[in-house]
Parts: sequence; structure tokens; C-alpha cells
Amino acid sequence: MGENFDGPHALITGGSTGIGAAIARRLSASGARLTLAGRRPEPLKKTAASLREAQAVPFDVTDEAAVEEGVSIAIERYGPVDILVNNAGAAGSAPFTKTTPDAWRATLEANLTGVFLVSRAVLPAMLERGRGRIVNIASTAGLKGYAYVAAYCAAKHGVIGLTRSLALEVAREGITVNAVCPGYTETELLERSVANIVEKTGASEEEARGQLLRVNPQGRFVRPEEVAETVAWLVGPNSGAINGQAIAVAGGEV
Repeated sequence: MGENFDGPHALITGGSTGIGAAIARRLSASGARLTLAGRRPEPLKKTAASLREAQAVPFDVTDEAAVEEGVSIAIERYGPVDILVNNAGAAGSAPFTKTTPDAWRATLEANLTGVFLVSRAVLPAMLERGRGRIVNIASTAGLKGYAYVAAYCAAKHGVIGLTRSLALEVAREGITVNAVCPGYTETELLERSVANIVEKTGASEEEARGQLLRVNPQGRFVRPEEVAETVAWLVGPNSGAINGQAIAVAGGEV
């Protein structure tokens, strides 16, 4: 694993667009063989087709049986997973009193339970071989609070807690577990957040983007490639002592 990967197998959930696709491009450039997972087959296939040694294996990270089957399919072609990037997630917003139990459960399932299920599926082979890297894409929402996204903040705080706990369990097994916490990043998810602000407040798109930009001391949105570079460093050859960390990529916001 490292800058010139010796063909490790990297599984990236939510790998079709945005941060996931940027991570896929970065790891592919370093020689990794890729399995891209997600719920939408067509975007996954399109991204995989643009990379060397990449396969699309669609599955829902919240479905235990689908996760087990998807990981098995991934292993059939490229062998055990050396690098797992848990990037799949979803965000919605609502005032706390209008957050329904169904919306709460769905947010925790997509952002937290999925990390648990996929990590559990790949970890036994990592333990058996005595090596592996797990990187969980959390959020600055896992390090602080944001109004109107209580479920999302709770889920991402949970991801960081899971990261720290699992990192301690496997610390002597040649495996590291870390979290990367992007701030607002130029992705489809950001565009949906902007649209939501416009719809609910009547603000213009420029005003909505300005509201989100104010939290970043650099006055700009994070680029997906900056998140991908952090992931590449964490799975690299000289990062074995980095374990149980939650690294913010957010221009100094936290």
C-alpha cells in the first residue's frame, strides 16, 4: 500500500460520484485495483469504466445480506479487500421537532449502520492476513453540531466513535482505522443542500451558497480531490502510526 501501490484491492462505497469518485481516481492512479459499490448501477459502471482495473458491484450498504453478497463478488475477482473506504451516506434536513422517526432511522442506517456492516464484512480477512486500512468518510458534522441536521450529526458522531473503538481493537493487528471529516465540499450533496435552503428560506442560490461558505475560514468549499488526497495518505506506506484519528479537511473550521 502507498504512493505506488502493489495492486492492493480497494473497496469504495458510494464510489460513483463526488468524493467517492475522486477517491477512486486517486487510488487508481496509485495502482490500486478498485471495487466501486453503491445503489445506482449505471453511475457506478460509468465511473468504473473510466479507470484501470475497476469493477462496479452495486449493493445497498444498509442491507446485511446485500453487503455480504457484494463483498463476496468483489473478492471473487480481486481477492480480499486491503483498503476499505466507507464513503456511502445521505443527508436530509429538518427542524428537530419535525424530524420523523422514519427519517431518523433512515439517516442512521445510511451513514452509520452501513459503515458497521461493510467493515464487519471485510475485517475477518484483514485480521487473518495481518494487514489492512479502513477509512471512514465522516464529516465536520461528526466533530461539531449544525442546526437542522440532528440525525446526520448524530450519525456522523457515531461514525467517529465507531472509528475510535475499532481502531483500538485492531491496533496490534497491522490494521488502522481512521476517519476523514470534510467540511462543505463541492459535490451533488452540496448542491442539494443549497437547493433545500433556497426552497425553505426563499434565498437566492448565491445567498444560500454564501451561508454555507461562512463556516469555512478560507471562504471556499473543499474540493473532492483534497479529501481524496487525505485518504491516499492514510492508506500509504508511512501512515501506519496514524490510527483512531478524525482528520478534518475543512479549511480550519474545526
